[in-house]
Amino acid sequence: MTGMELRQLRYFVAVAEELNFGRAAERLLIAGPSLSQQIKALERDLGVRLFDRDRRSVSLTPAGSALLPHTRALLERAGDLQRRAGRLAGSAPVRLGYVNWLPPDLTTRAAAVAQLHIDAWIAPSHTQAARVADGSLDLAVCWVRTEDLERRGLRARLIGADRLYAVATGDGTDSVAARDAAVLIDDDTTSWSSWNTYAELLARDTGARAVHITDGGITGPAFFDHVRRSGRPVINSPKGQTTPLPTDLVRRPVVAPEIHWTWSLVRRENEDRPAVLALVDALCDGVGDLGLHTPDAWLPEGDPHR
Repeated sequence: MTGMELRQLRYFVAVAEELNFGRAAERLLIAGPSLSQQIKALERDLGVRLFDRDRRSVSLTPAGSALLPHTRALLERAGDLQRRAGRLAGSAPVRLGYVNWLPPDLTTRAAAVAQLHIDAWIAPSHTQAARVADGSLDLAVCWVRTEDLERRGLRARLIGADRLYAVATGDGTDSVAARDAAVLIDDDTTSWSSWNTYAELLARDTGARAVHITDGGITGPAFFDHVRRSGRPVINSPKGQTTPLPTDLVRRPVVAPEIHWTWSLVRRENEDRPAVLALVDALCDGVGDLGLHTPDAWLPEGDPHR
């Protein structure tokens, strides 16, 4: 299988996970039209349509749903082949997984200390932490709690943080108190386990209104529809931090308290390979406080950086 074909398969998985070509293109760091062309080329090569798409939505076809797990397995095997070749050559790459955020200077920092392989399988925080624990990954950038680290035999260092904001209707962009905002909790605990835990603690601690949903609308067009129907601003999730807003919605800072989400670089507690440990230091040294300990900052109970 050629490099271009493997890349097309990674594109397929990204679109299948996001169900949005724009977000998938952002994640893959490619242009939207190029992503669409590559998916169409893959569909031609396979002889099946992978996605049903119209102007408002993207969904997997039955063929796409059937092929997705096999595609993930194939990419995992390709990654394993690359790792085995690296070990035979004496320079196995450090395997890094992530959710949706990576430091903008990642490759520059990593280049001096280790051969870095960024894993193609983008997965939720709890899944990536589990993959580090079972050895499928060496490192992951994800959200974890202290109890997760202890249960899985992991360690974490702060690598980044997002200050979350609220999305609202109207044209006012003044700040909103957390108690006057809403936060969405989705029934799909497989996809949104970490966010749901965070959101429940946020509602408990700040008085924000917890709104239970069933449509996966933590991000994307469904999230914007929830905002339009809500009687109050809705707190955005980290996966929506860089998504452009529709013209009828605005971003409003959340205060009293300021809401923060942390990104940890997670490794195994017994990790002793010099390349992995050197990469952790290269990526985390000098990160600083990131505003997490100002008087009005909020982090959830159990956050290792609280």
